[in-house]
Amino acid sequence: MSHEQGSYYLPAPSYWPLVGSIGLFFMLGGFAAYLGGASMTFMLIGAVILIVMLFGWFGTVIRESEASMYNAQVDLSFRWAMMWFIFSEVMFFAAFFGALFYARQLSGPWLGGAGNNAMTNELLWPGFEFLWPSNGPGNVGGDFKVMGAWGIPAMNTLILLTSGVTVTWAHWGLKKGSRTQLILGLFLTVALGFIFVGFQAYEYGHAYTDLNLKLTTGMYGSTFFMLTGFHGLHVSVGAIMLLVVLMRAIKGHFTAEKHFAFEAAAWYWHFVDVVWLGLFIFVYWL
Repeated sequence: MSHEQGSYYLPAPSYWPLVGSIGLFFMLGGFAAYLGGASMTFMLIGAVILIVMLFGWFGTVIRESEASMYNAQVDLSFRWAMMWFIFSEVMFFAAFFGALFYARQLSGPWLGGAGNNAMTNELLWPGFEFLWPSNGPGNVGGDFKVMGAWGIPAMNTLILLTSGVTVTWAHWGLKKGSRTQLILGLFLTVALGFIFVGFQAYEYGHAYTDLNLKLTTGMYGSTFFMLTGFHGLHVSVGAIMLLVVLMRAIKGHFTAEKHFAFEAAAWYWHFVDVVWLGLFIFVYWL
């Protein structure tokens, strides 16, 4: 049933938030138990419940949207929600970039006795000389090699920048009513996203087997894998979002005037593009 302009939309009671909470409880509790030596059973059960919840809840939203149950007020609330979600993601990555900056520019040099911190060096780790990339005092992770910037990372940068162009091209096609351009642009974007993830998986294998670069390889290893790993997770999520949008576009769900789901996924994709540029510069290059 269509709602009049300006009326307040009240969704029907839903059990999906409860299902999602149960899934999170099992997945995170199971993960904690797994770290303590238990099996992965409860964690996997929680992951399956979460996947079912996502399909069910978003499916409900799609059906309501296609039934014209949403008005301008709901559209505005969706936009604000997506903007705040992306802002929270910005703060998430800012914390890890901040940790990298703090370790590289402040705490590491202080521990090495830089500036007026000779006593810090003498008290905490006498004789430690800080150099970046750092494996920490005592060479905690063994000898390792740094991941170069101009191999796979440079290729992945080109891939993500190209995907930003293709998703924008798809948006232009949607606004001018060209379904062919919309679908082709989305298909190319999704393909480039999964190619990026594939290259990153290969890069991780190379890091572990050939470079001895691991999560336990001091501050360099931990910041490298935390930043690139979480970004890879976000690229995977963004590619899945765009894949769903692609399937909806094939079904003809979007029009030039009504396509917020596409815009939300595109916003998220541009966000992961920008984060990668920061990663390439501060983690790989400098």
